[in-house]
Amino acid sequence: MSPLARLVALPVRGYRLLASPWVGHGCRFQPTCSAYALDALARHGALRGSWLALRRIGRCHPWGGHGYDPVPGADPDHERARDAGRR
Repeated sequence: MSPLARLVALPVRGYRLLASPWVGHGCRFQPTCSAYALDALARHGALRGSWLALRRIGRCHPWGGHGYDPVPGADPDHERARDAGRR
């Protein structure tokens, strides 16, 4: 992970350590948004990883999606099956 991505990941790690135990575990997605953010930062760097994490958090509402939603590039089999379903 780049130094900038590590810096951007600090608030996510802080959330997981301090706030997450109090918020509860009613996540709509797998992996959780915080795990998704850390994975996105590690795979795609600070800029694109932050964008992917913000998009994911934006979808986390009662009318948003749910289920298995990996970071792009994390699960090629899932992406291949998803792309085949679009055709």
